[in-house]
Amino acid sequence: DVPIMTIAYDHTQVPKEPVRWHMRRLLLIAGFMGLMAVVQTFGLLLIGMKWISLPDWQAWIALTQDQVQTAVFLQIVAGGHLLLFVVRSRGSMFRPPYPAVPLLAAVLGTQVLAVLICGFGWFVAPLPWAVIGLVWLYMLAWMVVLDTTKLALYRHLRADAGRPAWYTRFLKEKHPAQQTSSSTSIL
Repeated sequence: DVPIMTIAYDHTQVPKEPVRWHMRRLLLIAGFMGLMAVVQTFGLLLIGMKWISLPDWQAWIALTQDQVQTAVFLQIVAGGHLLLFVVRSRGSMFRPPYPAVPLLAAVLGTQVLAVLICGFGWFVAPLPWAVIGLVWLYMLAWMVVLDTTKLALYRHLRADAGRPAWYTRFLKEKHPAQQTSSSTSIL
C-alpha cells in the first residue's frame, strides 16, 4: 500500500523531550476511529440499498446492486487513505503540519486509479460519474466528522483516562517527578 509506505516521509512535529505513550488513550481513540470507519462504510451501503429500492431515486440515477458494491469498494479505498489525513496528528487536519508531498502524491495517485477503475468498470461494475462524485462528497463530509470526533476525544480524555484511582495514587507516590514532568505525550 503505497500511501502507508510514504508515511515515513510525512511532515511531523518532533518533540524535544522524551515521548511517553499513553496506550489506553491511544487504543481508545484508535478503536473509536475504527468503529466510525465501519459506520461510514455501512452507512454508504444502507444508502445504496435504499437507493435501488426507491423509484424516484432510480429515475434520477439508475443503480444496480453490483454498482452499489462498486460504490462501497470506492468508499473503502478512499476512506482508508483519507483517514490517514485525519489521524496523522492530534490537531485538526486543517492546521499545520500539512502532509508531505510524497504522502499527498501517493494518496492522490491511488485515488485517481480507484476512480478510473470504478468509472470505466475495470474488474467491477462501472459507476456513473455522478455517483462517483456523490461518493466523494460523502467521504469528504465524513472526514470532517471524523476530525471533529478525534478533536473532541482528545479534549475529553486525560492522559490517565481509564486508570484506576489506586494506580494513579501509586504512580504519584512512587514517582513524584511524574507530577511535574514536562515529558511530551504522544496520542
